[in-house]
Amino acid sequence: MIPVRLIATGKAVPSHSVTSASLDLKLGHPAGYTLRKSGVLSRFVAAPDESQSQLAAAALLDALKNASLRPSDIDLLICACGVPEQALPNTACFVAEHAGLPPGTQSFDVNASCLSFMAAFRVAASMLAGGAYRRIAIVSSDLASRGVDWSEPEASMIFGDGAAAVIVERGDGSAGIRAYKMGTYPEGRRYCEIRGGGTERNPRNGCEPGDYLFRMDGKAVFRLAVKVMPDFLAELMQESGAGLEKIDVVVPHQASPLGLAHAARILDVPDAKIIKIFETHGNQVAASLPTALHEAVMTGRAVAGQRLLMMGTAAGLTIGGMILDL
Repeated sequence: MIPVRLIATGKAVPSHSVTSASLDLKLGHPAGYTLRKSGVLSRFVAAPDESQSQLAAAALLDALKNASLRPSDIDLLICACGVPEQALPNTACFVAEHAGLPPGTQSFDVNASCLSFMAAFRVAASMLAGGAYRRIAIVSSDLASRGVDWSEPEASMIFGDGAAAVIVERGDGSAGIRAYKMGTYPEGRRYCEIRGGGTERNPRNGCEPGDYLFRMDGKAVFRLAVKVMPDFLAELMQESGAGLEKIDVVVPHQASPLGLAHAARILDVPDAKIIKIFETHGNQVAASLPTALHEAVMTGRAVAGQRLLMMGTAAGLTIGGMILDL
């Protein structure tokens, strides 16, 4: 087990909440259409003057407050967003400034799309185990509303904006990562994408406005995930040395109602063990997992001594899972 101790979580959401009923009016749909299509009652949407890094900093400051720590107590900041605030420099440096971290505090980004938080957590655990750092903050923040195409119901109505953060320290061996597995299946690389903004499609190389909007083939994602998830999960549990009956709480990526239902089906664990915030937050991209983790911690469903399973899918197509002893 890789020793790491979760000492605090934090959360931040934009000031504006949008209901599915209000989207029906805005988009000219019949009453109940958006809720029926998305499964989301309400989601948070950032105002034009709210930035991704400001929201991330607010989540980090909330985690610091919950741990009774100051910004100067953080040795390293890892920013784990699905989409960066801008191409260069990394989003972490903007978050560090807004959060008041002392100049010189090391900060960098880790990106694995919707599973960025899980990947960053694994990186942080390794760096803590190496002894170079005492305390690391991980923050995920995404403004999905800035990239949705409202003419595509499947890819637009399920998303929400938000941010969440955790603070971790090196564990004493009683808590840590018991198992971790992440796999990428490039056959699904085109199933979820934003084509513009990099070196391939840009104003100099040629692009269209639609290249900067999110595109998704949800059915293709689901088919591939269904095919590879059972074996993937079996290998993860084998690595952990125990079965699903030893899991106390499941924190899944809040991808979609279909995705959550499939996770519950293949896990075959009581519904009460699964953290679900999709109805009130939507899919918050990389912020989804840590926001659900924050919910589990703050409601007392994830406490010291328990075993937690994080799992989900991401663009790539990537599948990930982590078993964490709290």
